[in-house]
Amino acid sequence: MKKHRKNIAIQGDPLNSLNRTTDTTLLLALEAQKRGYKIYYYETKNLTFSNGKIYSLCKEVVFFEKEKKFYSIKNSKIIDLSKVNFILMRQDPPFNMDYITATFLLEKISKKTHIINDPTAVRNMPEKLHSTEFLKFMPATIFTKNINEIDKFIKKHKRIVIKPTHGYGGKNILFVDQRLKKKKILSYIDKHDQVMVQKFLPIIKEGDKRIFVIGGVIKGAIRRIPARGSIISNIGQGGTPTKTTLTKQELKIAKIVATNLKKNKIVFAGIDLISDYLTGDINITSPTGLKNYKDLTGINLAVDFWNYLEN
Repeated sequence: MKKHRKNIAIQGDPLNSLNRTTDTTLLLALEAQKRGYKIYYYETKNLTFSNGKIYSLCKEVVFFEKEKKFYSIKNSKIIDLSKVNFILMRQDPPFNMDYITATFLLEKISKKTHIINDPTAVRNMPEKLHSTEFLKFMPATIFTKNINEIDKFIKKHKRIVIKPTHGYGGKNILFVDQRLKKKKILSYIDKHDQVMVQKFLPIIKEGDKRIFVIGGVIKGAIRRIPARGSIISNIGQGGTPTKTTLTKQELKIAKIVATNLKKNKIVFAGIDLISDYLTGDINITSPTGLKNYKDLTGINLAVDFWNYLEN
């Protein structure tokens, strides 16, 4: 396959698992199609390194905005991934060894083809751990798997939340107050290994803000409000997206993070804030929310994404 202006590859989850009403990958793919790109779609299980090249068995896919079935597979073929213009890494974490291995493989061709986000950066900046660069903007936070450290933290802050360090999408978040049995926390650590432990912010009931960053520039934001009785604002976990604006402090924090991300070759990211506090979830692996933003505001940031890449 000769490299010409009009091929992209998307590394994603199984096609039939995409949610057409909320999926950012679909929005990015539809905009690429409008610009005349052929789209090759593959999963990490189809990546192969052979004779110094990175190949994948890809499906050539056409996506549809309005039709009941939102994609059609034209054919499947082996593609030399260094020959496409852009590769979008769009599979959801967990950030596990499969994820990390894919970054090592793609890194081999990152000088030949533009990969979003840069695989070396993605591997070296695990989303929650990268937030250690910005602790002064965050609620009190520690990373540990030591129950005694967690115990001390609970005594100091009374109400806390524990999240898997490499989790995503608001899954497996544990709310802890002094009544929760130590045994329950121990079994949680056994299951999730390293965890992020944070002082609980009760204002989460009013929602958090997801801020979209493209090429180091703040492009927009949505507020996500948890379902009644929940502390989880993620839309995949029942949160409701609404329109929002950013306060001066939120904008200041977002710009500091965005500058850091651009310096680290991160093109597209989502930053989450709860009432002027960075939550420590800096989404660079597979940022979402663009479809919700488009539905709420009429602005399609996939246009900004491709304008940035093509320039």
